[in-house]
Amino acid sequence: MLQLIGQKVGMTHIFADDGSMSALTFVKLYDNCVVDLKVNEGKEFDSLVLAFKKAEKAKKISKAQIGSFNKKGVSIHEKIKESRVKKGLEYKTNDIIDIDSVIKKGDMISISGVTIGKGFAGVMKRHNFAGLEASHGVSISHRSHGSTGQRQDPGKVFKGKKMAGHMGVDNVTVKNLKVEMVDKGQSIIAIRGAIPGNAGGDVVVKIAKI
Repeated sequence: MLQLIGQKVGMTHIFADDGSMSALTFVKLYDNCVVDLKVNEGKEFDSLVLAFKKAEKAKKISKAQIGSFNKKGVSIHEKIKESRVKKGLEYKTNDIIDIDSVIKKGDMISISGVTIGKGFAGVMKRHNFAGLEASHGVSISHRSHGSTGQRQDPGKVFKGKKMAGHMGVDNVTVKNLKVEMVDKGQSIIAIRGAIPGNAGGDVVVKIAKI
């Protein structure tokens, strides 16, 4: 599964012939460069190492990372991603993977990203609890979660109990998203549906056919 890094640009919508509306998300893929193709003997996959987004200032890159780039003769990039790919690929160091060669209109892809942080949230927002009754006898606890544990036996709250807490900033993968447009000139793809993360945040585009 080839994995490319891109940036979520923003969202809009499109209308079908029958008048139905669908969300559309734009992702701008970073310039990529092949760092290494590791041929794994005895395994069903090879490992492809790609570098993304050329670094404007080398100060922000660690010395170890700069040394690995210099060793391979690759210009310094800010991001590196290794992915398992099918055997038989003939990529070489410093090759650039064209977008239209791996993604075409109508393809189904998956996208991973970090969800938007929403701070400390209650159980009604975080876990979709119904809350308590809004009637007589319920005093200032309409949005509470109710009891948290049992009696003396076992006398504790089990791990994983749905309670109020930190919401968002989770790694989420959305599968089977349809590609509606591929703009090779601007390295932008349009995807039907929504993907996790803020506009401007990085996402990982996963292509299963490679």
